[in-house]
Amino acid sequence: MLDRTNPSSTAKKAVIYRMVMPDHTCPYGIKVKDLLQRSGYEVEDHHLTTREETDRFKEQHGVKTTPQVFIDGNRIGGHDDTRRFLGKRVVDPKATTYRPVIVLFIMTALTAMAASYAVTDNPFTLRAAEWFIAFSMVVLSLLKLQNVESFATMFLNYDLLAKKWVPYSYIYPYAEGLAGVLMVAGALTWLSVPVALFIGTVGAASVFKAVYIDKRELKCACVGGSSNVPLGFVSLTENLMMIAMAVWMGLSALGIIPAVAAHAM
Repeated sequence: MLDRTNPSSTAKKAVIYRMVMPDHTCPYGIKVKDLLQRSGYEVEDHHLTTREETDRFKEQHGVKTTPQVFIDGNRIGGHDDTRRFLGKRVVDPKATTYRPVIVLFIMTALTAMAASYAVTDNPFTLRAAEWFIAFSMVVLSLLKLQNVESFATMFLNYDLLAKKWVPYSYIYPYAEGLAGVLMVAGALTWLSVPVALFIGTVGAASVFKAVYIDKRELKCACVGGSSNVPLGFVSLTENLMMIAMAVWMGLSALGIIPAVAAHAM
């Protein structure tokens, strides 16, 4: 009997049946073949080249999907089943995660540092810090604008102003993007500062009320309406960053603090 908990006890040979048609090659078939080869298996690769052949295979083996992997004459299953058999982590696409926001902030920080280095030969400048927030606003708005309808639907779950005035849920991503672009350029501060301060303040109040007062478990629309990012600290941080940037640039414009040049910190 196959020991499913110990892949090393099986012969290092696997058989795969996967769809390889003129107009479609199953990506999971490619992935599972690569996974087995990297795990030291010799792969016997069988192509299902027509829809009829694929349907016959499914009916014969009582399965609903392909690819299907067999090891030592025993059916292991599809891509995720094979990952489990090999002791690999299987990612649940519906699981909540902060990964999209964390990756976004890392990339915008590195981009801001790269831009600062290109201008000053120093990645660690006050201008880089400003650009980091502004770049983040631009990218976050871009993600929302990929599907404004989906964003607006999720946003209406918690935003205080959008619940009172629905058009705000459609205006928000454009306003965020506009403020971010103007802040990158350091232009029209009289417009970018009030916009960023307003949407950041309303956003922070909305997230704080939903998460910390009402104790609701919601998904955040910050990276678009199809994300699985939980509404919480990271979402609040996004809005606080906009507020801080608006206050900083406003004070600079008023001459209360020196305007930032692209000089080293």
